[in-house]
Amino acid sequence: MTSLLNRERPPVFCPGCGHEAVVRSLDRTLQMLDLSGEQVAIVSDIGCSGLFDTFFNTHAFHGLHGRALTYATGIKMTRPELQVIVVMGDGGLGIGGAHVLSSCRRNLDITLLILNNFNYGMTGGQCSATTPADARTASGFLGELEAPLDICRVAAAAGAPYVDRTMATGKALAERLAEAIRYPGFSLIDIWGLCPGRYTRRNRITLAQMEEDMTKKGGDGGAIVENEREEYGAHYRRLAAGAPPSPEIPHVEIVGEAPVRQRSEVLLLGSAGQYINTIGEILCLAGMSGGLQVTQKNDYPITVLRGHSIAEVVLDRQPIGYTGIGKPSVVVCVAAEGVARRRAIFGALDGDAVVVKERSIILPDTQAKVINIDFSALSIRSSGWALAALAVLAGEGILLTAEMLTAGITHRYQGKLLNEAMAVVAKICKM
Repeated sequence: MTSLLNRERPPVFCPGCGHEAVVRSLDRTLQMLDLSGEQVAIVSDIGCSGLFDTFFNTHAFHGLHGRALTYATGIKMTRPELQVIVVMGDGGLGIGGAHVLSSCRRNLDITLLILNNFNYGMTGGQCSATTPADARTASGFLGELEAPLDICRVAAAAGAPYVDRTMATGKALAERLAEAIRYPGFSLIDIWGLCPGRYTRRNRITLAQMEEDMTKKGGDGGAIVENEREEYGAHYRRLAAGAPPSPEIPHVEIVGEAPVRQRSEVLLLGSAGQYINTIGEILCLAGMSGGLQVTQKNDYPITVLRGHSIAEVVLDRQPIGYTGIGKPSVVVCVAAEGVARRRAIFGALDGDAVVVKERSIILPDTQAKVINIDFSALSIRSSGWALAALAVLAGEGILLTAEMLTAGITHRYQGKLLNEAMAVVAKICKM
């Protein structure tokens, strides 16, 4: 097999940098494995190691710092026949540590090469996640505050089935890379090398000393028997093949013409427990049954059982490019929490806007037409007020018709819930 190195973009690193040795060894590895450029994808991120994808005539993806494994995961899941090799430095390791842990747990057939030179070489020699505590870096004393990360121990603890550590200048590096790439699962190699442009200017260390430190830490590795398991991609495809099919997207039939002639923005202002998001969905389904384009956005706090609950719905006969609410034409108010959340909007409403509210709710001053309904007097519980407000709008011929509302409810509810919803609508119709 011929070399896959890009002759138009030869490796250019600082003299003595370990990265170039890894480039040469990886090229020999790909030749040993008889791989063509079409069979390999090299994924990199930012830093000196991020240049790797330009040095090879293979598929390549260059992404954000620390995120290389996320891109590689997508590539491998969609193109499982490719040999996906991720190259990142110790900087990317620190920034994307959570992605490394997920990859170890996941066991997708990806090979991760960590080019570990113990500092952020490209940006000035700052301390990284692997910098020894006694090392001197551009970060000053900050490098002394945190214990260096032993990625091999961490990866093994996280479930990586293949972990190795070696020197960038190791004579058998090509063979060890080949062994890792051949492994049918996630493999990680921590490759130590010198950074002559930054690290060794402040720290007097030789390759021999670095290799001695590696030996003390534990250099040789390979497959970890207790972590070996089914490869993620194969496991996923096997389980997916036996999973029930996804439900079909329901078709919404047009039952009539909607009484909407132009873009209409709707605010549903309520609180937790009033099913505001669901009622917004029903309004959207009703709009679709009237031939309209619809969008919905929801606003509620992380305390989902308490606080405001708001739905923003846009209805239009034309495709909707902007989904925000600027000047609503209809506002439904069924709880003080929602009104307080959007208090400022009421002063901007003009006389053409319509507000449907529960009689007990106090509104800020507004020029809009206000329709007061005593839902409690109609024996409608708070959880049904928003749906009842839609029935009021349908009765007034605003936004939707009774047929559209029935269609929206029928699409969203079944059985007991459907009967309860239609009972709420019937109470409004008898007003």
